Amino acid sequence: MLKNQLRPAIVVTAVLMVITGLVYPGLVTAVAQVLFPRQADGSLVVVNGQLVGSALIGQSFAGARYFHPRPSAAGAGYDDTLSAGTNLGPTSAKLADTLIAGAVDSAVRLDGAVKGRIPSDLVTSSGSGLDPHISPASAALQVVRVARERGLDTALVRGLVARHTEGRQFGVLGERRVNVLLLNLALDSLAGGH
Repeated sequence: MLKNQLRPAIVVTAVLMVITGLVYPGLVTAVAQVLFPRQADGSLVVVNGQLVGSALIGQSFAGARYFHPRPSAAGAGYDDTLSAGTNLGPTSAKLADTLIAGAVDSAVRLDGAVKGRIPSDLVTSSGSGLDPHISPASAALQVVRVARERGLDTALVRGLVARHTEGRQFGVLGERRVNVLLLNLALDSLAGGH
């Protein structure tokens, strides 16, 4: 009796392991490489032959001369092995009094923001903690500081933000957004931006 049940169970397990562990992932990888090769390879950003990051994963930018990303809850910040949200709810005192209040104070101090009028993505982390984008409003709030620190005309920096503002995916999904890494690299490439 056990022999009659054991053999089919082992065969089904082996077949499903091959299908779900090899065939399906291989097929998905092949289709992704054909249809979306850049994204399938990680959307890596290379400048002067050196890898500087991925357009899909946020990274920290310190210093007043750079646009700052949204806060990260992933480890010490943008650690892709610790991708996660804070798991703090809207009634959490730690979220309100520590994390958000600190980010609000930073926006007020660095960018002259007005409390109560700061874009939420500039003071709250994303669900993954790795979001590479900020809203156009968050970028606009930082324009004056970045232009001042780099000795650039604010109109030039605003134009750079406008050129790096991505539309909704497929024209309808999500919100307009600005990739912080790509925007900061464009700033660094300006002659007067160093």
